[in-house]
Amino acid sequence: MSTTYGLGGTEVKQDANEAIQDIPQNRTLLVEKLTANTPVKPEFSEGLKTVEEVFAHYQPKIDIDFEDNKGKNIKETLAFKNLGDFGAKGITNQSQFLRDLATEKEQFQKVIKQLKTNKILRAALTDPEAKQALIKAIKSMISELD
Repeated sequence: MSTTYGLGGTEVKQDANEAIQDIPQNRTLLVEKLTANTPVKPEFSEGLKTVEEVFAHYQPKIDIDFEDNKGKNIKETLAFKNLGDFGAKGITNQSQFLRDLATEKEQFQKVIKQLKTNKILRAALTDPEAKQALIKAIKSMISELD
């Protein structure tokens, strides 16, 4: 068994019987199942040199079932065309259900901010009469919007 030294003085022990080479440090190996169904026969694809070519060749997508707050199932299909599609923003941009949730979350955060910073609103919510008047005003706005 021989010993060599890699970049930075890292000791790399090599056995004379090893047939597998280390992946160079300036390379990245990506291994991932890109489809929901396991293929019957594995496919070997040559000539795919970039991540974009891999996505274009395999066209990965997955069917997702979401459940809303009323228990109703919502089916959507997410397609992945680049690595950015796997992030939270990429997935949210593809899904109407998730976009609606993100909008709802944003609105709730605005209400929370108002409750924390608006002294007049906080005072109105602590006074029972003012609270009822506020609720009545909100209900009338809702009925006007409907």
